[in-house]
Amino acid sequence: QVQLVESGGGLAQAGGSLRLSCSTSGRTDGNFIMGWFRQAPGKDREFVAALRWGDGGTRYTDSTRGRFTISRDNTKNTVYLQMNKLKPEDTAVYYCAADFQGPNRALTIFAQEYHYWGQGTQVTVSS
Repeated sequence: QVQLVESGGGLAQAGGSLRLSCSTSGRTDGNFIMGWFRQAPGKDREFVAALRWGDGGTRYTDSTRGRFTISRDNTKNTVYLQMNKLKPEDTAVYYCAADFQGPNRALTIFAQEYHYWGQGTQVTVSS
C-alpha cells in the first residue's frame, strides 16, 4: 500500500516561488512513478509534472515547463515540486499522485492512471 503525505503550498505573489513536498511510504521500486496534478475551481484536474523513480525521468505540461521542476530525494522517499515564476493562473489545489508503470512507457499524464493520491494542498498566487 502506498500512502502520500503532502506539505508546502500557501500564498505567493506573481513572480514568486513555492515548493511542494510529497512523502511516500511503501514500495518505491524502479517502476514507481509520482506526479503532480492541480485543480482550479470549476476546472478539470490537470497534469503538471511527473517523475519516474528508477531513472529520474521527468515530464511536464507545456504551461509549467521551464518554471516548475520536479525532483526526488531517495533517502527521504520524497518528491518535490519547485515552482518558480508563479502566475495567478497557477492558483489551484495541487495533488500528489503515484502508481507503478512499466519502464518502456512514457510517463503518463492521465489522472485515472494514478491510483494513489495525496490530500491536496492549496496554492494561491496573487497578482
